[in-house]
Amino acid sequence: MAHVSHREVTVGHRMFADRREAGRQLGRALIHHAGTNAIVLGLPRGGVPVAAEVAHVLDASLDVWVVRKLGVPFQPELGMGAIAEGPSAVLDRTIMSALDISQQQLVEVAHREMDEIHRRVERYRGARPVPDLRGHTVIIVDDGIATGGTMRAAIRAVKKQHPERLVVAVPVATPSTIESLTDDVDEIVALHTPDNLYAIGLWYEDFRQVPDNQVIRLLDEARQWRTARSS
Repeated sequence: MAHVSHREVTVGHRMFADRREAGRQLGRALIHHAGTNAIVLGLPRGGVPVAAEVAHVLDASLDVWVVRKLGVPFQPELGMGAIAEGPSAVLDRTIMSALDISQQQLVEVAHREMDEIHRRVERYRGARPVPDLRGHTVIIVDDGIATGGTMRAAIRAVKKQHPERLVVAVPVATPSTIESLTDDVDEIVALHTPDNLYAIGLWYEDFRQVPDNQVIRLLDEARQWRTARSS
């Protein structure tokens, strides 16, 4: 079972100015991983500004792991699972059964989202290969966890790469979701764990969408900073 670290807070108080401030706070909570062989993986797009700050605090490598929600065909904002590059998928069979989602409908949605994953991987990494995670401590970072579907898909995919240790780190998540992930990773760090999350965006003063070009810029800046540090 994973070691779980969190701080209790008063529900309703806005805790973070933006994702980057959340990342700096999260990095300090992960400082025991500084100076190790850790690799920080941000879940695009919202998790990448958080992950960039974590990587900077820890002097760690930064990359992405692309995950997409599998939306119900006639109600796309409602997730029936998630799929990650690899590929690796997790499904919410309860929702699929309740809404009578057919296998064909699932396959069509999964293929569409895999096409988008491939597009984003090419956009974000270019010619760079998938990071070699074998033997490393890998820290998966997002801007928050609600239901946990996308994080579960990321965990499943990353575990196939045989990291030495797997850590999940987020600024905010519900206790029940954290509990559901504890058997899948070695460590979970969540700064705040309100019983009623309502929406991740309510925990940020600035929760504007993160465009692709910002993800690319943050990845480029992280590589340049690491190169300068090692020269």
